[in-house]
Amino acid sequence: MAVVRDLRVLLRFQGFRRLLGVRLLSQGADGVYQVSLAAYVVFSPEKQTSAAAVASAMAVLLLPYSLVGPFAGVLLDRWRRRQVLLYGSLLRALLAAATALLILSPAPDWLFYVSALCVTAVNRFVLSGLSAALPRVVDAERLVLANSLSPTAGTLAATAGGGIAFVVRLFVADSDAAVVLVGAVLYLCAALASLSMARELLGPDRTLVREPIGTALRGTARDLVAGVRHLAAPQRREAAWALLAMALMRFCYGALLVMLLMLCRYALTTTTDDGLALLGLALGVSGAGFFAAAVVTPWAAGRLGPGRWIVVCAGAAALLEPALGLPFATAPLLAAAFVLGLTTQAAKISTDTIVQSSVEDGFRGRIFSVYDVLFNVAFVGAAAVAALMLPPDGRSVPLVVTIAVIYAAVAVTMGRFGRQ
Repeated sequence: MAVVRDLRVLLRFQGFRRLLGVRLLSQGADGVYQVSLAAYVVFSPEKQTSAAAVASAMAVLLLPYSLVGPFAGVLLDRWRRRQVLLYGSLLRALLAAATALLILSPAPDWLFYVSALCVTAVNRFVLSGLSAALPRVVDAERLVLANSLSPTAGTLAATAGGGIAFVVRLFVADSDAAVVLVGAVLYLCAALASLSMARELLGPDRTLVREPIGTALRGTARDLVAGVRHLAAPQRREAAWALLAMALMRFCYGALLVMLLMLCRYALTTTTDDGLALLGLALGVSGAGFFAAAVVTPWAAGRLGPGRWIVVCAGAAALLEPALGLPFATAPLLAAAFVLGLTTQAAKISTDTIVQSSVEDGFRGRIFSVYDVLFNVAFVGAAAVAALMLPPDGRSVPLVVTIAVIYAAVAVTMGRFGRQ
């Protein structure tokens, strides 16, 4: 198969292999950490979780990061990206260990959320750095393929990490703190893996200016305006539209995730352990959809173009999401998890490719940070909307229909832009 042959060629790039290794360990740790937090916040037997509580937790953990994201981009265009991966992973390992201690202690919930928020904030630096560095380790001919393999492999690693968390939580140690410590160990392994790359390998190209941190931060607004102007140029208009489309699809995915959490907690299961196991199965099926997207997208995007492939993905989600979601039954919901995993990840691969191909290296860090900010704002907004629309057991026909309409609007809008 051509895909297999191209993958073999891509994996011959030593820099790509090493960067991929850091991504797998880092996002695997993210999966462990995030599932441990979900188990603690949503599935603790002593907690009566509501959709509003889930939305509040997401807002506390993700929305403040919107203030960190732009600074991450500016600094990634100044700092050695290899060093960001190294020190970011070490810091996350330390913070994850602190989170485990807070779970075991009678500390107030707000202190727990602050610790988790710090891990999320550091994640922005690491994930933005991984995306911005990718064009430095592969050639332009295989950038689409690299965007299929690398982020999707990272998502699969996060899914596998979530699976590890479920296994540890359900069968090894009935302790959320123990699961968090597993994530801390994986973060430490990611830091060690980053040492296999040379300091200068991942860029950026510009000569590093050793200016005080205060001076760099004060220049953030000016640099971000320059980045937005760079993105708004006519030759990069497709990238701007792709970012907007991906943000809306992320909104849809976030709202459906909150609904799935509530269904697993109350409507589809009778015990918290059964609910946690069903959620793990659903995330695993969604991970299979991510893998399918990695296989299909290079072929589909190569023939249709990345923009048209986003149209196909959004259109398919608009048709299949209500058909599979409205029964509110386990089997159709698992099928929906696969479909939405495939379409969401395929659209993300296409968006990454469009942005990386259109944006100059000196601007990639800040553009990908804006990209991540849009992701989180859309996700938190989705959680808030879901909290307003979901009943206690998670069954909401209006929410399912609203999400289908948004998917359809994305498909129509991107299709019109493509024709223009």
